[in-house]
Amino acid sequence: MMNIEILGKKVNFVTIVVVLSCIVGPASSQTAPGGGAAAGGGTGLPNEAAVQLFAQEMYKSMGSYTNVFKDSIRKHLGFCIVDADRDWDGAFNFSSDLSFLTNCAKNLQGDITQRMCIGSELEMYSSLVKSNKRFVNPNVNCNTSTWLNGCEPGWACKANEKVELNSTQKDIPVRNSDCQPCCEGFFCPPGLTCMIPCPLGAYCPRGTLNATSGVCQPYRYQIPPGKLTHSCGGADIWADIRSSAEVFCAPGAFCPSNIIKNDCNKGYYCRTGSTAQERCFTLATCEPKSENQNITAYGVLVFAGVCFMLIIIYNCSDQVLATRERRQAKSRERAAAHVRETQAREKWKSAKDIAKKHAVGLQSSLSRTFSRQKTNKGSGTLPPSAPAKAKKKDKSNLSKIISDIEEDPDSQEGFNIQIGDKNVKKQAPKGKQLHTQSQVFKYAYNQIEKEKALQEQMKNMTFSGVISMANEIEIRKRPTIEVAFKDLTLTLKGKNKHLLRSVTGKLFPGRVSAVMGPSGAGKTTFLSALTGKAAGCTTTGQVLVNGQESPIRSYKKIIGFVPQDDIVHGNLTVEENLWFSARCRLAADLPKEEKVLVVERVIEALGLQAIRDSMVGTVEKRGISGGQRKRVNVGLEMVMEPSLLILDEPTSGLDSSSSQLLLRALRREALEGVNICMVLHQPSYTLFRMFDDFILLAKGGLTVYHGPVNKVEEYFSGLGIVVPDRVNPPDYYIDILEGIIKIPAGSGVSQKQLPVRWMLHNGYPVPMDMLELIEGMSTNNTGSPSVAASTPDNNAGPSFAGELWQDVKASVEMKRDNFSYKFLTSHDLSNRKTPGSFTQYKYFLGRVGKQRLREARSLAVDFMILLLAGLCLGTLAKMSDESFGATGYTYTVIAVSLLSKIAALRSFSLDKLHYWRESASGMSSLAYFLSKDTVDHFSTLIKPLMYLSMFYFFNNPRSSFQANYAVLLCLVYCVTGIAYVLAIFLEPGPAQLWSALLPVVLTLIATYENSENNGFIRFVADICYARWALEAFVISNAKRYAGVWLISRCGALYKSGYDLNRWYQCLGLLVATGVISRVLAFFCMITFQKK
Repeated sequence: MMNIEILGKKVNFVTIVVVLSCIVGPASSQTAPGGGAAAGGGTGLPNEAAVQLFAQEMYKSMGSYTNVFKDSIRKHLGFCIVDADRDWDGAFNFSSDLSFLTNCAKNLQGDITQRMCIGSELEMYSSLVKSNKRFVNPNVNCNTSTWLNGCEPGWACKANEKVELNSTQKDIPVRNSDCQPCCEGFFCPPGLTCMIPCPLGAYCPRGTLNATSGVCQPYRYQIPPGKLTHSCGGADIWADIRSSAEVFCAPGAFCPSNIIKNDCNKGYYCRTGSTAQERCFTLATCEPKSENQNITAYGVLVFAGVCFMLIIIYNCSDQVLATRERRQAKSRERAAAHVRETQAREKWKSAKDIAKKHAVGLQSSLSRTFSRQKTNKGSGTLPPSAPAKAKKKDKSNLSKIISDIEEDPDSQEGFNIQIGDKNVKKQAPKGKQLHTQSQVFKYAYNQIEKEKALQEQMKNMTFSGVISMANEIEIRKRPTIEVAFKDLTLTLKGKNKHLLRSVTGKLFPGRVSAVMGPSGAGKTTFLSALTGKAAGCTTTGQVLVNGQESPIRSYKKIIGFVPQDDIVHGNLTVEENLWFSARCRLAADLPKEEKVLVVERVIEALGLQAIRDSMVGTVEKRGISGGQRKRVNVGLEMVMEPSLLILDEPTSGLDSSSSQLLLRALRREALEGVNICMVLHQPSYTLFRMFDDFILLAKGGLTVYHGPVNKVEEYFSGLGIVVPDRVNPPDYYIDILEGIIKIPAGSGVSQKQLPVRWMLHNGYPVPMDMLELIEGMSTNNTGSPSVAASTPDNNAGPSFAGELWQDVKASVEMKRDNFSYKFLTSHDLSNRKTPGSFTQYKYFLGRVGKQRLREARSLAVDFMILLLAGLCLGTLAKMSDESFGATGYTYTVIAVSLLSKIAALRSFSLDKLHYWRESASGMSSLAYFLSKDTVDHFSTLIKPLMYLSMFYFFNNPRSSFQANYAVLLCLVYCVTGIAYVLAIFLEPGPAQLWSALLPVVLTLIATYENSENNGFIRFVADICYARWALEAFVISNAKRYAGVWLISRCGALYKSGYDLNRWYQCLGLLVATGVISRVLAFFCMITFQKK
């Protein structure tokens, strides 16, 4: 028996019912005849107070529902009800207004508790809601044999026996007495003879009959035919909004109680199922009975502000960097002018001092001639010993002067080569104290002016040559690299084809070597073999570095390789390209002023002063000329001060003057001990004579000549090949190797015999299959059987299947070689410690930041497109309460994913060649990747704001702006990582296609109604990012629906398979997918490179 506590005392529930019956009394005794009050009733206040007290106790007993069903709710409805007590309060907390209970208690004369449903009946009703049927299953009260008035929709009956609201019995109690219409504020489901309170946000009045349609308005049921005494009852169902929209408080009105409905006032708005009206924002427009506030004005203001900001970015994005570059250029020009003025003053002062010295000497000589007297040693302006000391210093101590200057280069003491003495200037900070940009440039230009002065005096020797002759001078010396190769042969795997064959020779430090030959001679392959990059080939022979068999990769930090293509960042200036290469590849402990000096020397040597602040240019935006771009391409390797510099066709596309300028700069590098080797095509005779060594290759990678340039004509003349007059020797030799020019018959040598003659000339071993080319050798020599044995194989050739297998095998071996080259590390023998990954990350971050600022127009266009997408979807894809905004959020996931992916492709797809070159030179791949990802985080933060600034203000969903931003932020981060993988792994065309296709396909899979319960589709849907994003959006919105929306929320979440507890899990999965995608993209970046 249930007990209820009243005024601190526990009273039996039956006692309460009896007392209430006595207080209320029968209906006929409440009003005296004639309309007077009942006897003893007085004013009726005691009766009213008793009813209210009973209503309160009744409400307390209803609150025990949650305790009865808490475990069942947690088990079966945990996906849509997180906190049962909170959701119960949101739906059935009638403590502020119990008028519907009071009225019902009056109308039913106190037996309201015997008409309310208990747990077993509620479970039966829940099955009705789940099955979406019209009636519940047959039960003891309503079945095929018994159908009471209370079984009709909107009606209820009294229980035959006393029941407790918190009863846990599984049987339905018998209710077949005193059937009456359902009270206002309650609903009575068809097939059940009990009442259930309507939740908050519902409006459940007594139904009124529409005589025309026979429908009990505002509900959908009709009066049963044949029952003339049957009237319209109360509400009949509370379920999702599609099935019971009439129960929900109408939009434009609010229902503080489930029996009261008020229209919204002006300045307020009331959504469907509202219990109170909400005040509109200041600029929002809310007419009376407004369903939602119109905050388009805020959207327009945000749109205008963002557009104004984007216009400023679009038109003024270059001004920040341009202003900074102008300031830097002015500082550099002032430093250069200061150095020139200082040098001019020094020269003038030195000349003035010399004139004074000569005047004194002339005066003394005249005095000795005419007076026949000895010159007084103390007379004159200067002592007699001064000229002698100066002369002695001029003649014998040049190296000491240079040493003094180099020991203290920052003392601001100039060296005038015309005088050979030092002239004191005003003191400047020491080299280690150079902090300002002006001081650094003054130091650099002062050093360059000294070098120019010495070069002008020593025209046959550079400044570096002068210093190398002086034993007392301490300078930074580059380690030398001597490369020797013996019987070097490269064979293509799977093809048995020779790319290089029996190449023997040596590349010396301080010499410039030219590699020439016809097409297909293996010139580029020869350079690749020297640098250890010949993937997919079998290498035989020896390659010695400084006389040791150490891998050339061990010297990667001091080896420069200039590719044939001009791989230079087009959105950086000439100086920025060179400066970045110098910072990342020079020694980490080298002071900044020394690095600036290195860059200034290279700019000076390559003649790039006039264009140092010019953009290199891209295909869309023109910059410097092709010849200047080629010199910048070479300068990227010169600024790292290499010991071995290899160039692949550096003069291609250059005119004669530009080629000579480039080669003179390379010769100056060679004078400092750099080993330089380059591939050339048809150099002029003047350019050809500037080389030290000449390597001539024939087709098949065979050496025809390898030696000094000044002896090549002598060697070929000995073979009977004489270059005609006015013919360029290398062109003539290449034409002979191509077969364009025939060798004279009297020379005794043929075109094919030239490689063999070179081998015999130097005593190199001759391959067995080439012995027959030697003149006079018998065909029955020991090499003949091997040649004969190989001939049938070559003639027969492999079958199609065999050739296919060889191709597959060669491809696999090439990929294996690439993996080995990328992941197998070798011991560093370069003795140069370059900046670490973190330091390079800072350098990369600065470079990528500049590039993004110069590409701000593209970024502004991306933001504008997102704004328009948010505007269109916010206007067209309205947030439906029935689907909790799922439709609008579906379009959002597709639009944001597609636009973010396509924009993120530019981060890596356009810079693949640059990365391949920089990674091959030893720069950090991790720093490169993280810098781009870090800069892209700015777009990741801004893009959700751009989209939501339109979509949210034009749609005004119930979820908060912060929740929508958090989901979009994680979504953009996720799809950006996926775009990285597509950009790195695929070519630009397929990457764009997949970026547009994936969001649409994955979103369709995520929203697919799997009626056939296909396990594969369900599995794919569960692991795609579109589902996680859509679920997070719907969850953040569904949490704002309470009260009358409880069943609708559970139904929608159950149908979609969503769970309110998984909001953070969905965000975590999106972020985890973004992280995993970035790891995969980084792995692809360092693994899959060009073939």
